Amino acid sequence: MIANTIPFVDLHPGEDATAVRDAMQRVVTRGWFILGPEVDAFESEFAHACGTAHAAGVGNGTDAIALLLRGLGIGTGDEVIVPAITAAYTALAVVAAGAVPVIADVDDRTLTLDPAACRAAITSRTKAIVPVHLYGQAAPLADLKELASRHALAIVEDCCQAHLATADGIPVGTTTQGGAFSFYPTKNLGAIGDGGAAIMNDAALARRIRQLRNGGQTDRYHHQVVGVNSRLDEVQAAVLRARLPLLPLWTARRRELAAVYRARLTHSVTTIAQRDPGHVYHLFPVRTANRDALQAHLKAHGIETLIHYPVPLNAQPAFAAWASPECPVAARAARELLSLPLHSRLSPADVERVADCVNAWTDAQAS
Repeated sequence: MIANTIPFVDLHPGEDATAVRDAMQRVVTRGWFILGPEVDAFESEFAHACGTAHAAGVGNGTDAIALLLRGLGIGTGDEVIVPAITAAYTALAVVAAGAVPVIADVDDRTLTLDPAACRAAITSRTKAIVPVHLYGQAAPLADLKELASRHALAIVEDCCQAHLATADGIPVGTTTQGGAFSFYPTKNLGAIGDGGAAIMNDAALARRIRQLRNGGQTDRYHHQVVGVNSRLDEVQAAVLRARLPLLPLWTARRRELAAVYRARLTHSVTTIAQRDPGHVYHLFPVRTANRDALQAHLKAHGIETLIHYPVPLNAQPAFAAWASPECPVAARAARELLSLPLHSRLSPADVERVADCVNAWTDAQAS
């Protein structure tokens, strides 16, 4: 074991430990565990933090996307455009809603959905676009909203990596039909299990999603529509309430660390362009043609890394039933991406060590 290993992520209790412990104890003492006062309070607080009128807590981020689509009446036979570089769950959510995922290529500099590729993917059956705010940076919403308006399409934003991110100074998920968030433990705002939320400004859509998440019930044992069982539980809601006030501080730390990477990685690898200062840096991937060798080098020096994402959606066997165009930008990126450690528990010195190790490897390769 190498001393002073730099972990890719650290989920141990930190400055939030007392607040999280107290929140959990509050739920246990109350004895109310599903759809109770903690969920109600978190929905209100999270909506306020996001700058939107409504939030609905659900089981996970995948369900948040699927329920937004279903709430908008999108389903069987409808096509929904998604980017080729994202977690497979973005497209799985489209399938869960009963719709058809249509995979489009990404921009080479930011790896978010390419508006030109999105435009080329639109057919008479297209009903929605699901742009992903990848790694914490907003997709090009202005261009996509113009495209959606021209073709009468809905936009459901995948904000699962973009808590409190902004696009052109405006919070994500607030100027379209809605946004979907994940509270998986590794997210910028993470629970101690799974969880998610959908945000929206439309009160009627919020009511539909709350009905759908709870089996389609209008009241207990009266199911008016076919819903699902996807409810944010009281423990997770209480933990998220405890952590939400710390999120701006944690976001500022992530941006500080990302700035160190950008300053130090001047020649060794290609960084993902920061198009928008509202980037919240859920991840810090870099690109290199010798990705596997770099990953092995960093591991040998006690630095943990991961790959997000090694297989584009159009190359995933799960989506082989639906024809997809070639996505050459995504294909190349998937071979080159390597995510370096970046989380609020790291110090600038940790990040400098990682960057220097990357640079040393690159210098050795060149010599």
